[in-house]
Amino acid sequence: MIEAGSTAPDFTLPRDGGTMVTLSAQRPGKVVLYFYPKDNTPGCTTEALDFSALAADFAAAGVQVFGMSRDSVKKHDNFCAKHGLKVALLSDEDGTTCEAYGVWVEKQNYGRTYMGIERSTFLIDGAGQIARVWRKVKVKDHAAEVLAAARGL
Repeated sequence: MIEAGSTAPDFTLPRDGGTMVTLSAQRPGKVVLYFYPKDNTPGCTTEALDFSALAADFAAAGVQVFGMSRDSVKKHDNFCAKHGLKVALLSDEDGTTCEAYGVWVEKQNYGRTYMGIERSTFLIDGAGQIARVWRKVKVKDHAAEVLAAARGL
């Protein structure tokens, strides 16, 4: 389980628009990495819009924001275009990075058990260390809470 003080697992993944993003290449900048279950679902759309609304504030604080799900780049492109998102969305189609961060978990909904992404956020400092972890995130006011924590780094 990834906790505060751990080294953030590195990755190179495609993002919306088709370019590649490597976590370690973002240093010495700070990074917010938020994992969400699926594009174009109500909670995930709200979360992406909330982070997008604060994108300029995160940038002013020297923080790059990345959302990540197992959706394809094409789905991310459509999601971004449909909602005018201002945060980069990374595609982890094979789930390797989701597993490395411990967010690919067994979930239950309406009596059905299945594997899925646990909505989680990681604040990563300029040295590549996890500064703060939020698990089982509730979307309301989450982006603002993460921004406040990022400003405190």
